[in-house]
Amino acid sequence: MKKRFLYLGLFFATALLLFIFQKPLFMLYNDSVGRGVPLAEYFRVMWHGASLDAAVTGYLIALPWLVTLISVWFKKFPLRKILTGYYALIALLISLIFMGDMSLYPFWNFKLDASVFFYLESPQNAMASVSAGFVILRILCILLLSGLGTWILYRITPRMLPSAKKKLLGSLGLILTGGIIFLIIRGGVTESTSNIGQVYYCNDEFLNHSAVNPAFSLLASVSKTKDYAEQFNYFGEAERDSLFNGLYPVKGENTAELLKTKRPNILIILMEGFGGAMVESLGGVKGASPNIDRLSKEGIWFSRCYANSFRTDRGTICTFSGYQSFPDLSVMKIPAKSRTLPSIAEKLAKEGYRTDFLYGGDINFTNMKSYLLGSGYQHLTADIDFPSSQRQNAWGVNDDITFDYLYGQLIGRKESPWHTAFLTLSSHEPFEVPFHKLEEARPNAFAFTDDCLGRFVERIRKTPVWDNLLIVCLPDHGFYYPEEGHPQDERIHRIPMLWLGGAIKQPMVVNKIMNQTDMAATLLAQMGISHEEFSFSRNVLGEEYTYPFAYWTFGGGFAFADSTGVTLFDVNADRPILERPAADKNRILRGKAILQSSYDDLGAR
Repeated sequence: MKKRFLYLGLFFATALLLFIFQKPLFMLYNDSVGRGVPLAEYFRVMWHGASLDAAVTGYLIALPWLVTLISVWFKKFPLRKILTGYYALIALLISLIFMGDMSLYPFWNFKLDASVFFYLESPQNAMASVSAGFVILRILCILLLSGLGTWILYRITPRMLPSAKKKLLGSLGLILTGGIIFLIIRGGVTESTSNIGQVYYCNDEFLNHSAVNPAFSLLASVSKTKDYAEQFNYFGEAERDSLFNGLYPVKGENTAELLKTKRPNILIILMEGFGGAMVESLGGVKGASPNIDRLSKEGIWFSRCYANSFRTDRGTICTFSGYQSFPDLSVMKIPAKSRTLPSIAEKLAKEGYRTDFLYGGDINFTNMKSYLLGSGYQHLTADIDFPSSQRQNAWGVNDDITFDYLYGQLIGRKESPWHTAFLTLSSHEPFEVPFHKLEEARPNAFAFTDDCLGRFVERIRKTPVWDNLLIVCLPDHGFYYPEEGHPQDERIHRIPMLWLGGAIKQPMVVNKIMNQTDMAATLLAQMGISHEEFSFSRNVLGEEYTYPFAYWTFGGGFAFADSTGVTLFDVNADRPILERPAADKNRILRGKAILQSSYDDLGAR
């Protein structure tokens, strides 16, 4: 049995090292010297990228592990003979992917993903930018590397495995080894599974890309990459443009000035699931939001705002990039697309703002880390930055601790201006919080977050930080409570948005219908910063915002709401689910035009 375990260990170490040593070659080929990359960064890239290298190695070792398990029950097992063909295949694929990624990066500036298959449909066009010599040289390198890889794996493989003396015990040991391999592939036992964002470690896109295993990038994107522009083509281009044109104006003077200064320090608090169903003044649960309701009377209260989607990863993109939501995909999980989006942090960083993001949970979840770093956040704080004793929530660190941490960070800052974003956590299932105000667990968890917010505001109000501070509070999505009616109805997607702080001129209620995506354009317009690249975000206080409406998506459908009512539409059945107070063809047509335009825009990125 020792020979079997030794072989599996050698296979894993060999394949892992092959992936690790690809990274400096990738960096050197793509001119890391010309970019001024110091030697220490080579080691940091290899170190941070090793987790994805290990995950891909886990996939590769799966077949040798299975064959080794079977061999326990044979007297003599010709392991090398059986696996040589497999070695040749994986060595060829690894070499092809590595060489393709390294060679295409100067043209694409992103890691190899499934979009490469679109180019294979027209190889003549794909080769138009390179010479025959360029292609021939790389083919030779692929053959050389694949031959070398096959030979190394061949040499470390025993020609023959002897009979195992303790077959049952040996099988059990190998089965336990298979469990370890599964955990390596998965990326551990935490909520987040292996994803590209987990190897991102800095704000230098080239270094982050260098750390990503190209085989993982390709495999991860296969199920997510489609020809998005070909989806939901309800109309010809002229009709689509006619219906869509004017729905999302990107210019126009402000009709009201909300701020005392054009450059306040900005804190955006994205409140987990805190939709209108939990806000008493919006018709929600009594007693769940006393602080939000109280503070709404002293700030700018946007009373008819609607979440664009139903999940945190989607709502985060909608909020910070002012980008549209989709019924069947999460843009955050597609780094090739999410990195092309505009963002509030990026715009503010160009204006001299220091930017950071705080979340008490696993920031690798759903590729959040790669999105945040790519969108301009210069520093991230997450669960691993808190002691294990403070990670008492199933998702990480409860809101009372992170609000205290936030307070300490803000009052200790000397440099200005700054922008901080904070995603709360406690108002999420399983709704276990150190707070006992309401009898039912779910409303009580929201009341806990509300209490933490109220105490934070009162503490920061007493400090000099308050004078030049703008706090923007809004949820990432709504919450289905009580569980009656359609779970994606207007009642569920309605969310509060509140602007607070010493930078506010005076209290005001804005009762125009709007989306959370509109926060980006509205905020930037108040600061006198252009927001034209935010093509799905509207300045709701701009003179061109003459047709207030809200649009949101959910699994298999979209909704459109305006002054005439609301329509929920099933895109699979191509029919309305709900129309209130009455049917309205225009709501459906405009909703379809937005859906089609959204996919066209995504496909073009």
